[in-house]
Amino acid sequence: MQSKGVFSFTAGQADAGGRLDYVVACRIDSCSRSIVADLIRNKKILVHGKTKKTGYRVKTGDKITGLITSPKPLLCEEESIPINILYEDEHVIVVNKPPGIVVYPAPGHCRSTLVNGLLYYCPQLKGIGEEPRPGIVHRLDKDTSGVLVVAKSADSYKNLAWQFKTRKIKKKYIALVYGKMKSESGAITLPVGRHPVDRKKMSVIGSKGRFAETSWKVKEYFSDATLIELNIKTGRTHQIRVHCAAIKHPVIGDFVYSGRKLRRNFTSKKDVSNKSKYVPRQMLHAWRLEFIHPETRKAILIESPIPQDMAGLIKELRNKY
Repeated sequence: MQSKGVFSFTAGQADAGGRLDYVVACRIDSCSRSIVADLIRNKKILVHGKTKKTGYRVKTGDKITGLITSPKPLLCEEESIPINILYEDEHVIVVNKPPGIVVYPAPGHCRSTLVNGLLYYCPQLKGIGEEPRPGIVHRLDKDTSGVLVVAKSADSYKNLAWQFKTRKIKKKYIALVYGKMKSESGAITLPVGRHPVDRKKMSVIGSKGRFAETSWKVKEYFSDATLIELNIKTGRTHQIRVHCAAIKHPVIGDFVYSGRKLRRNFTSKKDVSNKSKYVPRQMLHAWRLEFIHPETRKAILIESPIPQDMAGLIKELRNKY
């Protein structure tokens, strides 16, 4: 396995026939296929010293060389963005993240993130933890709503990061999933890793997945949907969404991990003729967060009310069925 920077390797039999961008992405830790594709197009990755297309089929014995450059640092500027604060003191801020907002700047989302708004509200966050995510010790997907804790000091940051790393923090989610769950409760213990083909997705089928555990229990049944409560013991990227899809009950509104067949009773972006309520995002909400206060050492339990779009869909499902 190669690391970022200058690299060189000779393709083996296992690489033969694979696309150049896929083969290189598999060899480079934490480097997505899209990044590799850009480097190939910019002539930063060569085969036998010559440029190739991203779709070039690698042959056994091909000598592949290149340079994986570090991305330019993202600047995080203050912006006047409304912040819904659930709890605050001099050590931490607990916010209610709305759906549709990215937590911190990343390529393609450099402005109007939660961090931009937090820096405007609390400028002293700058310099705490890593850039461009000062004070951030965990994250939620763009279209996932709910509770998120932010550190306001270096000591709080270290303590909260340790709590997450050692799985001391308890996280509970609420989700609407497609179909009727056959059991009242259960647990999913499938490894989660980068999808072997689509590098923008996560999956349970790759050979490099990391241990992940999600437990769930039913809160309410509908004719073609179920409201469930979830508890995650690990925090892998897209864990809940991937695990729910793996047991054939994807989160409603998840256009990445659910197929068209399951969405037929819910309006999709391409089917505005359907009479059911339009579901613009995955119906996943970080409902409850429990942690030990980094200064007082007392347990703090914060809950976030179910957002309007999700509550509206639940009401509609009750009325309809």
